[in-house]
Amino acid sequence: MEQINAIGRRKSSVARVYLTEGTGKITINKKDLTQYFPSAILQYVVKQPLALLEVVEKYDIKANLDGGGFTGQSQALRLAIARALVKINADDKKALRQAGFITRDARKVERKKPGQPKARRRFQFSKR
Repeated sequence: MEQINAIGRRKSSVARVYLTEGTGKITINKKDLTQYFPSAILQYVVKQPLALLEVVEKYDIKANLDGGGFTGQSQALRLAIARALVKINADDKKALRQAGFITRDARKVERKKPGQPKARRRFQFSKR
């Protein structure tokens, strides 16, 4: 099997994934998964599609993460891994979609409007 690549996005984060056959090593920006995401919850989020298909120790993953915070990056990486797994075996798409790993979460931060302190919050109205 040659190298499979896929892209995943979430908020302002972009994850580019290169998946090859191997022993289950996950490298993010030339760092190990546990070093890049010290939180066990974020490590779990990244490994969710692999665990669902029971292929955690079957593939090596190299990822380039850019932009956003750690939560958005982990979810972008999860989407990219799920898309790469679908490229390898299209039969897995149904299981991944039911778990919600194929759907791109399009929610982004709403922009601040002029004359307001935040996106929707307005300054207090004074009648007098």
